[in-house]
Amino acid sequence: MDTTQLLKGVLDVAVLAVLRTEDGYGYDIVRRLRDAGLGDVGDASVYGTLRRLYAAGSLSSYVVPSDGGPHRKYYAINPQGRAALDSQTVTWLDFAGAMSTLLTITTTDTPTIGENR
Repeated sequence: MDTTQLLKGVLDVAVLAVLRTEDGYGYDIVRRLRDAGLGDVGDASVYGTLRRLYAAGSLSSYVVPSDGGPHRKYYAINPQGRAALDSQTVTWLDFAGAMSTLLTITTTDTPTIGENR
């Protein structure tokens, strides 16, 4: 299954979830998503998601000076973002539960080739 399409549908909630425990800058967020098992996530997709969530009011941002390079823009989840994360978590768990039910068919319920139900 191509996970790229799945990622597009859940990237907002994944980014909010990563920021729930600790603020982060763009590449740090990409790394944390990949470390969590979303290895196919693209840098550009995450940066676009951060801009979109910020514009929607779910994130705040601040700049931290860097001695060894350019300043880093950090993102933090705010109360609106936490509310969105809570709501999207319920939606995801309901959806994942329904899919798990559909995909967890015992072998006795699985028709053989050519069998009609």
